[in-house]
Amino acid sequence: MSAPSREEESEANRLLEEAASSWEEEVAYEAGEKILVADLEFDRVDDGSAPPPFSWKKLWLFTGPGFLMSIAFLDPGNLEGDLQAGAIAGYSLLWLLMWATFMGLLIQLLSARVGVATGRHLAELCRDEYPNWARLVLWFMAELALIGADIQEVIGSAIAIQILSRGFFPLWAGVLITASDCFFFLFLENYGVRKLEAAFAVLIAVMGLSFAWMFGDAQPNREELLMGILVPRLGSKTIRQAVGVVGCVIMPHNVFLHSALVQSRKVDPKKIGRVQEALNYYSIESSAALAVSFMINLFVTTVFAKGFYGTKQADSIGLVNAGQYLEEKYGGGVFPILYIWGIGLLAAGQSSTITGTYAGQFIMGGFLNLRLKKWLRALITRSFAIVPTIIVAIVFNRSEGSLDVLNEWLNVLQSMQIPFALIPLLTLVSKEQIMGTFRVGPVLERVAWTVAGLIIIINGYLLLDFFVSEVNGILLGLLACSCTTAYIAFIVYLVSQSGILPSAWVNRLPKGFSSCGN
Repeated sequence: MSAPSREEESEANRLLEEAASSWEEEVAYEAGEKILVADLEFDRVDDGSAPPPFSWKKLWLFTGPGFLMSIAFLDPGNLEGDLQAGAIAGYSLLWLLMWATFMGLLIQLLSARVGVATGRHLAELCRDEYPNWARLVLWFMAELALIGADIQEVIGSAIAIQILSRGFFPLWAGVLITASDCFFFLFLENYGVRKLEAAFAVLIAVMGLSFAWMFGDAQPNREELLMGILVPRLGSKTIRQAVGVVGCVIMPHNVFLHSALVQSRKVDPKKIGRVQEALNYYSIESSAALAVSFMINLFVTTVFAKGFYGTKQADSIGLVNAGQYLEEKYGGGVFPILYIWGIGLLAAGQSSTITGTYAGQFIMGGFLNLRLKKWLRALITRSFAIVPTIIVAIVFNRSEGSLDVLNEWLNVLQSMQIPFALIPLLTLVSKEQIMGTFRVGPVLERVAWTVAGLIIIINGYLLLDFFVSEVNGILLGLLACSCTTAYIAFIVYLVSQSGILPSAWVNRLPKGFSSCGN
């Protein structure tokens, strides 16, 4: 046998290096963790070019990621937005809640599309798509958004624990309990993804039943409720609540999360029919999940609309005192409404905290390509959020007003991060070299950019309104202007890499903005 040539040796070395690098690369789920969705009868004649016929059994097997994703639409921050919208605007913003949910569904379906069609999640793709400096900025922004969301979620759970323990556990103790119990759910994943998804299904069911019970106790006006959903109304006094309703829909970390969760099912990205099949099932499942989340948000909004719209307490209701106001308004009954609210809030806080930890693992692993054991990644991710949360719980536990101010700042923090999740998503999902035949068409691309632009503008209004009212002094004003300039410049850079702008416009940008090479 003749010795291999130098060219053959170099080619063999190259292949070995590629195999080693692919082995070391961080992945959302290892091959052994993924759920196999098989159709033995169809597989005998499957050439991969057409999706198999619809199957209820397969829909059941694909059900799970969408409901985990929908938790972000039900976290304590969303519930606070719901109760304030109901108390201050009554039933008038229900139509906006419905359309905001539709906008959120579109964004999440695009996130799932990226994950299924490429076999990689959004953070991994951003790592390859952008130069190192931009990748690190995106990672930093995603972590900031995650920490902000996690503080709200953990404090929401701590408030629920305080309610259910009748004040025995202070806020900081509830934070520690919430921080530790998420490891139980992550441990549950060792027994299979379906076990974890089943646990979340129970938490969503608890939320649904709790808030439906409250809805039944409140007995809201059906005609006003229906008019609120079908007839668009927006008054000058309810603009801030309207902005809050839309702003709560898109959680930056959730966009990254969904693209990773869909990879828990074994789908061959090289088989067009199998990818299309998975997208079809995930679309049905995500739509059903967000329909459930819409109903739960609807229950909360209408309960507070019926009880507090037009009252003196309307402007002072927040997450901390909502249970007390409910008890004063609706009384005890067979099962006191205060505890029903506490149970629902606890389920919302616990589930959203765990999905936040889950998202943190994918974000950190994807952007930084870290291969760490799950418990270690969970510990690092929890530490990023829990340490500042404990500090916040101690510092801001002096009054209800201080926690409300904190919540406003956290909402602003998350609103600022929205462009850094939406723009990369829409950039990637529109590129044929990344998505292949599954890149979005021109019509859907325009619709998606329009929705994203609307969400960014609405949140921009929230930011402007907040800073105008809160930023005082020359030094603080100069600092805010400098940060705003850098913030807008980075958004312009991301948009310039998206391909949505005319080439003539991109050519006019500074040289560093028009180059995306590593």
